[in-house]
Amino acid sequence: MRTLDLDLIAFGATVLPDAATYTHWRDLPLGAQMTETPGQLIVPHPRLQDRAFVLVPLMDVAPDWRHPVLGQTVRDMHDALPISERDEIKPL
Repeated sequence: MRTLDLDLIAFGATVLPDAATYTHWRDLPLGAQMTETPGQLIVPHPRLQDRAFVLVPLMDVAPDWRHPVLGQTVRDMHDALPISERDEIKPL
């Protein structure tokens, strides 16, 4: 069990450790995502484009930030999510 799970979502246009490693982790099947853990920092977060709980609040602070690998803005990724997923995210 982890006592803290802190995800670094992105750092400008930085891709760490490299584009190939990023792509490997982004494309892992769901089952592998749930059981494997990278041994190094992967930036941007490999699944940020799939997560409403990341993209909905990110729309408030950086809607025009462009994903350095996918080339999409936060607005693009947010708008590509199903409305039902976006609507589940409520401010505290």
